[in-house]
Amino acid sequence: MELIKEMSVSIQSYKHDQKIHRVWKNTKVIDKNEHMLVTAHNKAKVIEENGRTWYTKEPAICYFYDNAWFNVIVMFKKDGIYYYCNLSSPYLYDGEAIKYIDYDLDVKVYPDGTYKVLDENEYNYHLKKMHYPMDVKSIIENELKVLIDKIIKKEAPFNNEYVMNHYNIAFFDQLKEKKVWKQN
Repeated sequence: MELIKEMSVSIQSYKHDQKIHRVWKNTKVIDKNEHMLVTAHNKAKVIEENGRTWYTKEPAICYFYDNAWFNVIVMFKKDGIYYYCNLSSPYLYDGEAIKYIDYDLDVKVYPDGTYKVLDENEYNYHLKKMHYPMDVKSIIENELKVLIDKIIKKEAPFNNEYVMNHYNIAFFDQLKEKKVWKQN
């Protein structure tokens, strides 16, 4: 089964040891090209590895790549647009869900363009505990540099105009009824 626009699909995040990390239910495919997949959700159900569930608080657009070792979640909060980047394997879709391996390191980008690298301790812990291969370690650390460079240069998807185009596609019906995000 192939991913097609408007299709509802789950996202499954795994750790390097092949254990499930987190699942997002009912995200909608809004765009797809040769190397990128774009999904959207609002108040999506999230299931943690321990079974705990919660719901996302704001609309989000997610960018997945089949040729880059990161994905990007764009969150539309009342005080602005935030970008949350996961260093991860390229995504794959197996007919069941969009899947990727989460490699712990994250980068949070704030509305003013500043950013912060997160979870370095978790990365170093799992690097040893799960015995990340040296080539994976090298790829992750290099992709972190690529990601930060894209953030600094405001290259897609780190460009508000770019993400707003996807936002308008994803939430057009709710926008007509004024049921989703409005920035203060």
